[in-house]
Amino acid sequence: MYHKAAMAEGLDDTQEQELEELLRFNETLMRENELFESHLQRTAPALLADDDEKGKRKGAAKRSQMTLLTPEQKYDIAVQEMDELREEIALTKRNSEQLLDTLRARMEECDVRIAEIKKDAYEFKRDIVTGAENFRTGKTIAEKAVRYMEEKLNAKAAIAEKLRLKNATLKSQYQKVEGQLQQKEDMGEVLHVIDFDQLKIENQQYLEKIEERNNELLRLKLTTGNTVQVLNTLKHKLNNLTTESELLKRETTARKESLAKISEEITRVEQEKEQAARLDRKLRREENTESNMPQVLEYVQQKAEAFVLESQLNAWKRKVGIAEMENRRLQSLARKAGLR
Repeated sequence: MYHKAAMAEGLDDTQEQELEELLRFNETLMRENELFESHLQRTAPALLADDDEKGKRKGAAKRSQMTLLTPEQKYDIAVQEMDELREEIALTKRNSEQLLDTLRARMEECDVRIAEIKKDAYEFKRDIVTGAENFRTGKTIAEKAVRYMEEKLNAKAAIAEKLRLKNATLKSQYQKVEGQLQQKEDMGEVLHVIDFDQLKIENQQYLEKIEERNNELLRLKLTTGNTVQVLNTLKHKLNNLTTESELLKRETTARKESLAKISEEITRVEQEKEQAARLDRKLRREENTESNMPQVLEYVQQKAEAFVLESQLNAWKRKVGIAEMENRRLQSLARKAGLR
């Protein structure tokens, strides 16, 4: 580009136009040469190789004797190359579609296998990890695990046997059809137009059945996807409920332990209350049985002791009231937890 600009600076407008036309004509010739080389490479590669070898020895002479193609020849070559390019595009498209179909089939197979593995993992967790656990020891029961494995192996063996029988049936059908074709070839039987029409009708019927099966398979896949989503949602809810249940169990255990401690404290307080009541009754009886009036100091001392005892009695009564209220509250919470 810089060279062109440098050349254009020393030229007038007419010379610039001629230069641009020559450059465009040169580019057109280069494209025609590339197209012609592609045509020769496809139709006569040996001729192209011979031309390359001769060009190395006598390039100048060959350029002087070079002949130009007529427009009809150029048109024919361009049409042939266009047809060839269309065929390559169609072939590439068919190969791409076939590859896409193969990849879709493999993806569907992977989805089915993933769903089967998830189902097996869920059943194993349900039947062995959780269902076969010994509640006393917390270990998995070996008999249930072995029985579960045997059932799975028997199911796999049954499926394998079913597939083997189906394969044998298909092989026999294939051999039968192959024998019929061989018999027709040996007898020189020629298919008539009505036979082709019958085959077309059968082919159309089979295509319709295949389309119905594909639609049914798609519907089943959608149903399976929805079922898996619902199952995952239910699993999430089950995990949340299980976690909440464990929390409630731990809270209930803690409340029971606290209730037992409060019950023990209430029993102890009631015993101390009974002892204080007996002591009070004893002091009252002693006070009533005494004939002589007590001394002033003894009276003051007894009043002080009675005041202290009454204060202790009131304190214990308050503690007993608080403990009874806490006991009633814990019993109510325990009943609610048991209802849940």
